[in-house]
Amino acid sequence: MRKNYFITTPIYYVNEEPHLGHAFTTLCADVYSRFLKTQKKKVFFLTGTDEHGMKIAEIAREKGKDPKEFCDQISEKFKKAWKELLIEYDFFIRTTDAYHELAVKKFIEILKKRGEIYQKEYEGFYCVGCEKFLTEKELENGLCPYHQKPPLKIKEKNYFLKIKDKLPKIKSLIEAGKLKIFPEFAKREVLGLLKQKLEDLSISRDKERVKWGIDFPGDSTQLVYVWFDALINYISAIGFGTNKNKFEKWWKRSFVIHFIGKDILKFHAIYWPAMLLGAKIKIPNQLAVHGFFTVEGQKMSKSLGNIIRPKELIEKFGADGTRYLILSQFPFGEDGDIKISKLVERYNADLAFGLGNLALRVLNLAKKQKINFKKIVAQEFIKAKVKKIKSNYQKLLINFGFFESLREIWNLIHFCNQYIDKEKPWENKKNSKKVILNLIFCLKEISKMLSPYCPQKSKELQEQIEGKKLEPLFKKI
Repeated sequence: MRKNYFITTPIYYVNEEPHLGHAFTTLCADVYSRFLKTQKKKVFFLTGTDEHGMKIAEIAREKGKDPKEFCDQISEKFKKAWKELLIEYDFFIRTTDAYHELAVKKFIEILKKRGEIYQKEYEGFYCVGCEKFLTEKELENGLCPYHQKPPLKIKEKNYFLKIKDKLPKIKSLIEAGKLKIFPEFAKREVLGLLKQKLEDLSISRDKERVKWGIDFPGDSTQLVYVWFDALINYISAIGFGTNKNKFEKWWKRSFVIHFIGKDILKFHAIYWPAMLLGAKIKIPNQLAVHGFFTVEGQKMSKSLGNIIRPKELIEKFGADGTRYLILSQFPFGEDGDIKISKLVERYNADLAFGLGNLALRVLNLAKKQKINFKKIVAQEFIKAKVKKIKSNYQKLLINFGFFESLREIWNLIHFCNQYIDKEKPWENKKNSKKVILNLIFCLKEISKMLSPYCPQKSKELQEQIEGKKLEPLFKKI
């Protein structure tokens, strides 16, 4: 493991308020960042909002608002949602911030000087929802496959970034593991895309058509394409163009991991590396790609009325309970289904009765026995059990096994519950002190392993072990 890590989420498009999809990606990045810190690593964790483009201007107009005013409101909702979900980011970027605009312009100037940008007339199908051009092959019955709407047929003169000449280099970087892509299906998908005849990337839009964005340097008739602008957030936020030392520390000398959903894989695995190669800047080290998920077997949508907001879950289960329930549903990297109808059952079984009941039983017994919490010594078989589980937990979590590493913690919780039922320390007075010390030792390790997932409850458990207070960690719903 490296010393420095730069962890990012995608920046979220402000066309909609934060929902469970945004929360899942952000939570994974947050848990990973917190875990690295427990391993004594230096971490910079970035998230934020993507605020330019035709779609934002249209929504703002429909709501009778100025685009910046609209962006301000939605961006604040993301900040509030992440605060409620206990997301511990180091910086929140907005693409409407002045330093970002300067960084985008500087990046384009570098590409211009290196002969990586040219202008030509382009005709194609443009999906406003995706904010990108689609090929005829990508259309399904003439419609955008994601938005099920016909794209606009557009013909205009744009600036293009040379992509085609960089595709062999990107392929070799992926195959050599210099650009790691997790999981394997995502890597295979990118290598498949690289076999297709990908065209150079249009990186500007005509101002007559798109009114909201960053002016293209040297041409007042064009705006920077929103996706090109957005990807540069990863370096503008850490000082590209404004703070050389900060940029070198967190980009050049760190292990860079982008957490993304598989719907934006092409932009991050092909276009972003091509942009960086063109500017002679280091590419990211790894992409951690999660799958799609449904809610009760259905895709989240306004028309179905099944969009879940983080706040709704937090009000019912608390922040830590929500964090646990979201990440205990299915493995990262796989498509999955979140069963809202089963969340209460899962919460009660795992948190209230599983962990919560164990902690209360053990600490009540310890209090009656007047155990000295400063001298917690466990027997060797307990130490060996914990060591094995902890090792599995760490190996799984460093490889994005959020779901699987949680199961390791719960394996230890289940073991402790079985152990206390078997030994009955409230009856067997002769052996009770050893049993209780073993269990407290396990609880201390559980609280440490749980800290990236449930930071508040982990801290509360530690305080209870230290004898500061004694109350249920998770109350039955």
